[in-house]
Amino acid sequence: MNEDVVNLVNRPYGDLVGDILTSVVGGVVNEPIVFDLKIGTYPLAEPAGGIRGITGTSGGAPRTFLLAIDFTFSGTATNSVIWLEDGTHPDDESTFYVDYFRLDTRSPLSDINVGSVTRTLTEAIGREIAVVYQQINLAYLSAFVDTATGTSLDYVVAILGVTRKNAEFAEGLATFFRAAGVDGNINIPAGTRLATADAKVFTTTQPRTLQTGQVRIDAPIRADVAFAGDDGLVAAGAISEMTQPIAGIENVSNLDPTIRAAADETDDELRTRAKAALRSLGKATLAALDRVIREGRGTPVEFFDPNSPLGSRSEPGTVTVVVDAEPERLPALTDAVHATRAAGVAATLVARYVFITPRVRASITAGLSGPGQEQVRADVVAAAAAYVDGLTRGEAADGASLLTAIRAVPDVLEATIVDVVVARADLAGPEGDAGLVDALVQAVQLLPDGSDDAALRAALAASVATAGVNAPTTGRIPDRSLLVSTAPDRAGEPATDAEIEAGAFAVRAEVSGEQWWIALDMTPADVATEDADA
Repeated sequence: MNEDVVNLVNRPYGDLVGDILTSVVGGVVNEPIVFDLKIGTYPLAEPAGGIRGITGTSGGAPRTFLLAIDFTFSGTATNSVIWLEDGTHPDDESTFYVDYFRLDTRSPLSDINVGSVTRTLTEAIGREIAVVYQQINLAYLSAFVDTATGTSLDYVVAILGVTRKNAEFAEGLATFFRAAGVDGNINIPAGTRLATADAKVFTTTQPRTLQTGQVRIDAPIRADVAFAGDDGLVAAGAISEMTQPIAGIENVSNLDPTIRAAADETDDELRTRAKAALRSLGKATLAALDRVIREGRGTPVEFFDPNSPLGSRSEPGTVTVVVDAEPERLPALTDAVHATRAAGVAATLVARYVFITPRVRASITAGLSGPGQEQVRADVVAAAAAYVDGLTRGEAADGASLLTAIRAVPDVLEATIVDVVVARADLAGPEGDAGLVDALVQAVQLLPDGSDDAALRAALAASVATAGVNAPTTGRIPDRSLLVSTAPDRAGEPATDAEIEAGAFAVRAEVSGEQWWIALDMTPADVATEDADA
């Protein structure tokens, strides 16, 4: 936005009337002169009988300068504007505009005093022109988030997919608690996303600062766009999670239940939310991937990209993220990452999952049609998935409980788990440490005899730089050792076929001392059905 445009759309009524009156009597309107702080006298372009007014910019703001206070007119001798030392001056290198009367004007109109016909008509015309200028100014300001208001602001933020929340969206207060041993101020930005255990999302509507010495602070919150009406009404203590942690904040909670809002979202609140949405649109960065994973209630554990150190390096054009998330959330997280990643970059999400594939033989109600039998097989898979989805991190899958869930499926009269295929996610990468070791050994073997320490160091550094990547893949490692017996006299030992068929087994979810998740990898093809009377 250039200076001329600013002056165009901000012409006040008084300046407009003055310009019109000066023009009507044959004067010069808005003669531009560049102000130089080192010069105090500025000659006019034409002989002047007097100066009507000077406008310009002072302190970065428009200003009308005052005759005999800020400046004076030298008269016909030098025909110049003289800026007074004690007055207010235009900004250095800015342009000021002079209205003045010519000495030899031929205009038939000369009476511009208050109440004259000329002035009355001029003021009426000036008012209409001033209204047009204000309308132009309003239209201009309505195009920006910071200056648009009301419906205009609604249209501006709609570009970002943001809509104003009305009174249907519940509001309340969230209390942020300082972590023990953390000092200093902690900033809680507006737009901080909070969630309940059942994934209802709220955002803070105003920023807050937890000052040094304070142990907690309240921030106003409002239900997110997907939780209008009763969905946003939650009990006290229901809000307990931050989708993205804030350093120094240990936990968050709502000490009171949320209530229906008394009014629609204000312009300031809408602006804050729109700016947060705009900042979140930055893609192709690890921070953006981190954000969408946390918003999906996952936790990024480690990033692998081509620019990371060797232990976390991936192939060029790829990025791999190890996440901690329930298996049922992984597809949604993968979709969110693919929507956020840069074009041409292959993004892969892997998780600490122990995959189980139960092979089931079921006796079902006789006489079911082909589609009916297919539905029973699908229901068996759904029942197994419902059981596995209820498991927490590190919790083993119990064979007896799994078998009970399968036998509860309608039209299943009897069921047996004949086998369980167990595999764990391969987090070591295609080459792992072995690739680096091989590269180092080869570098030493190829080094000429008698090489000094500098040559050895250079060879090893080159090997490290070109060694294979360690980024995990979506591959799986069969691991039957996780399938153990739960029989009283053989608990923890490898499960036998008889124990599997009896449901006396469990699949452990602990790998190398770490707690993993049990994930079901089962399709209807893994269920064999037969009529009960067969």
